[in-house]
Amino acid sequence: MLDHIFDYLQFHFSVEAPIVLLILVFLEAVLSADNAIALAAIAQGLEDKKLERQALNFGLVVAYVLRITLILTATWVQKYWQFELLGAAYLLWLVFQHFTSAETDDDHHHGPRFNSLLQAIPVIAFTDLAFSLDSVTTAIAVSQEKWLVLTGATVGIVTLRFMAGLFIRWLDEYENLEDAGYITVALVGLRLLLKVVNDALVPPEWFMIGAIALILGWGFTKKRTVTSLPQEEPEKSEVSK
Repeated sequence: MLDHIFDYLQFHFSVEAPIVLLILVFLEAVLSADNAIALAAIAQGLEDKKLERQALNFGLVVAYVLRITLILTATWVQKYWQFELLGAAYLLWLVFQHFTSAETDDDHHHGPRFNSLLQAIPVIAFTDLAFSLDSVTTAIAVSQEKWLVLTGATVGIVTLRFMAGLFIRWLDEYENLEDAGYITVALVGLRLLLKVVNDALVPPEWFMIGAIALILGWGFTKKRTVTSLPQEEPEKSEVSK
């Protein structure tokens, strides 16, 4: 989604690299929200906060390697529409799995459960890769500045890890946030699918950003009601004779 923005910045204004990086940080924070929610929800399948953090850390390290590989091979990848089709199918499968799975009573989690880190890490890494396919043309737009592209990928992964950590906490607090996140994942999946079917049908970036902002805004509208457990009455001390 960032390709036209970078084209505009690079070819019309010739802005300095530090300014581009600052804009990149801001755009990554805004446009990675749907990705961050999906990764946070996947990590919650481990049912242990420590393991969730470890899954995000290791999963995003693998995701970083995959992102760099995608950037360096972006021109080749774009020749094959099958990559975008696979990415769209994977994201839409995640959405289908979320909305068709039963919600657990203890933590309100939808989706897959994992018994170990080794099960969760590949899912996190490939989910990020599927999201990255949507903006692969960004790498081509700035490909003449390889160091800038690689720095942007690094900033994106760090930003994504920070935001996913926040969303893990917020998913426990807001009732609609997980559903809102997966609706935005569906939008990205459908956008990839439209790229394969007919490029002319792909919605513009401003529409995607506005739609994602509205959906995530809805996700923060309802807090979970926490039912407090009744306090046990203190044991009565024996009356001395």
